[in-house]
Amino acid sequence: MGSHFWQMGLYFWVCFSAISFIHSVNSQGFGGGSIEGTVHVNGKDAIGKIDDDFICATLDWWPPEKCDYGTCSWNLSSIILLNAVKAFSPLKLRLGGTLQDKVLYATPDNKQRCVPFQKSTTEMFGFTPGCLPMNRWDELNSFFQKSGAKIIFGLNALTGRTIHSNGTATGAWDYKNSESFIRYSVKKNYTVHGWELGNELCGHGIGTTIGASQYVSDTASLQKIIHDVYKGIEPKPLILSPGGFFDAKWFKDYTDKTTTSLDVVTHHIYNLGPGVDQHLIEKILDPSYLDGIASTFSNLRDILKSSATSAAAWVGEAGGAYNSGRHLVSNSFVFSFWYLDQLAMSAAYDTKTYCRQTLIGGNYGLLNTTTYEPNPDYYSALLWHRLMGRNVLATSFSGPKKIRAYAHCAKQSKGITVLLINLQNTTTVEARVAFNTSWTLRHKHKSHKSHRAQLKFHQGLRSETVREEYHLTAKDGNLQSQTMLLNGNALTLNSSGIIPNLDPVYVNSSEPILVGPSSIVFAHIPYVVLPACR
Repeated sequence: MGSHFWQMGLYFWVCFSAISFIHSVNSQGFGGGSIEGTVHVNGKDAIGKIDDDFICATLDWWPPEKCDYGTCSWNLSSIILLNAVKAFSPLKLRLGGTLQDKVLYATPDNKQRCVPFQKSTTEMFGFTPGCLPMNRWDELNSFFQKSGAKIIFGLNALTGRTIHSNGTATGAWDYKNSESFIRYSVKKNYTVHGWELGNELCGHGIGTTIGASQYVSDTASLQKIIHDVYKGIEPKPLILSPGGFFDAKWFKDYTDKTTTSLDVVTHHIYNLGPGVDQHLIEKILDPSYLDGIASTFSNLRDILKSSATSAAAWVGEAGGAYNSGRHLVSNSFVFSFWYLDQLAMSAAYDTKTYCRQTLIGGNYGLLNTTTYEPNPDYYSALLWHRLMGRNVLATSFSGPKKIRAYAHCAKQSKGITVLLINLQNTTTVEARVAFNTSWTLRHKHKSHKSHRAQLKFHQGLRSETVREEYHLTAKDGNLQSQTMLLNGNALTLNSSGIIPNLDPVYVNSSEPILVGPSSIVFAHIPYVVLPACR
């Protein structure tokens, strides 16, 4: 009897919650009304496949003098930071950035004095070489182990080279210090998921550039080091490179000659321009501008397909707007339109991992630079990580152009997950999902004509009658708010610094997905079984 009353209570609570929230979604659309549209999903074959740990974030070498946009230090004792990383289980972290090619490693056999970076206007990147003490590397690895992070470490690729006045760097990579650092890490049983060679040294570079042929030789040297140092250890870490902006000719020359020495081709994206741009929000809300980066994804995919390489494509660093983004844009709700669209678009072109610049630091961090509390994009990333499975489905949308639609097979559950982004600020879209391949319901059921969210109840909520929806909106409708609402409730940490639960609302399967003005919706549809998801 007690169990029966508990189940009935759950039923009425879910109904009330869903009806109340959906009413609020409808009310947001006053003045603009609502428009119907259709999400078309081709479920026959996957068009791309991402890593299970697709979400990645970066940590830069940022000495205090380089912190032009706020605090940059990594307080490894912060419980909020620890919880934020642990919530992903795992989160890939890429350590590197602008100054990585000026870092020396203070291993026991390195006789040079370990000194910090010093600001200098005469030096490349504005700083003298700096040093990573091994006790700091030990502290970092203790944090990585506690948090379950998977580490990609960016190695200094400029040692031993001659840098000329025209910006070119010649000569072979002097890998002795890097090899010593890798050996130290293995001796200490530190798990490094991948070693990346260099930062933004390919193509035109940002401070200097290395030719593709030389980079091929240097990558082979790194492969030999990994083979020797990790002898008898499995799995071996990935070898990644070049970590720079996409240059079709350079990347083709490089990948054609690294067919056996390279696991991952990494490239960087800052397609919104400088952070000081006054028109960033306009760009983010412009579908044609968002589409502009698609050619980079497709060109790199085609280069890898036409090459004999088995290397995969990653976005190794992407902050949207360079020079640290813009306060109340890249750390506010509106940036999730750009960020989630980037994740979904890159996945559709077979990108395996996407590293966001940054986890902490500047105006584009997933976490606040001083409190470490999550910015809106953190929750967008976490929802993606939990809901979007590996197989990417071909998806299109019939309706307003300012609706962005994507779909994946669901993660760790049956069905599919649809991502809908409404760039319009006045109109609610009623989206139905259609399939142009054979598909089945997990259980056959009759059509439901009752009020939206009147969910059938029988021994709990049945998957064939409901779907789970996650509606993301800005607090008070302010796109530049740093508070994100999930299904109408503010996402905030509790007093213990615990990441909040990301709970869905349950909606009747016969009803369209309501995408309110200036909102984002993840819809997990568990009762759809597609060939691409089996």
